[in-house]
Amino acid sequence: MNTAPREIAILFHENHRKRHVSSYAIKFLAEFWRQDGNQVRYLFGIRKFVPADLLLIHVDLSVVPDEYLEFASRYPIALNNGVKDIRKSLVSTNLLRSGDPYSGKVIVKSDLNFGGYPDRILERNPSPWRQLSSFVRNDANGSGLGTPFDYRIYDSLTEVPRADFERDDIVVEKFLPEKEENFFFVRHYEFLGDRSTCTRLAATGPIVKDQTVIRIEEVEPHPEIVQARKRLNFDYGKFDYVLHNGRPVLLDANKTTGADQVSSSRLNARRRHRADGIYSYFA
Repeated sequence: MNTAPREIAILFHENHRKRHVSSYAIKFLAEFWRQDGNQVRYLFGIRKFVPADLLLIHVDLSVVPDEYLEFASRYPIALNNGVKDIRKSLVSTNLLRSGDPYSGKVIVKSDLNFGGYPDRILERNPSPWRQLSSFVRNDANGSGLGTPFDYRIYDSLTEVPRADFERDDIVVEKFLPEKEENFFFVRHYEFLGDRSTCTRLAATGPIVKDQTVIRIEEVEPHPEIVQARKRLNFDYGKFDYVLHNGRPVLLDANKTTGADQVSSSRLNARRRHRADGIYSYFA
């Protein structure tokens, strides 16, 4: 890159473990930055200030503690310093309450990011896990929930158990899928700085997950989703969305994107492209 070597710091929660960094996409981007001659440091917690030209906040909690944001503000450039809360109850524009005049299908899901699993692990607080496990056990409608990351879909709002509306760990939303013929789709808009990629994933079932995807294609991100990124103050992350009747529907906003160890030329090219977005902050 046409820039002098920089010192880049990535801030994780203090209870994170270095060996778990490999499960995040940021690991691959950091490798590209090192190849470019930059120094990349992982910080676990905020006990020690380590000087750097740029800090990227990578605290995998649904709500980032204020002390982490205050610590980040000490750096000349702090990415995602404006992203504190990514709970669906804040991000979603399709929430429903009991008695709302809505006649379409609805979906019930966790309010917390990734089913609350990171919150449980990092905060040493099993409460979200217990609540979500109860959500699974109490599924009286046989919808097949097996983990806290699954969802329940109902034909109408009146079928949702009344107790679900009284809980603060789950949300009820309009179910607005993107469907063509016999396939369902979800779009992944991933970005850093002035670089982004967008892919459309296809599956045969209504819940499109990595393990159910049968086809991936590269597409252009919808302008309204790009605007949503600005509205939510994201510098780095991934938005999951669909196009329902031609209109974008934001499903999830994630600031600590996960990644497995799969590698391909196309995937690496997309990662390389996004990694270069870090340099827009040094221009």
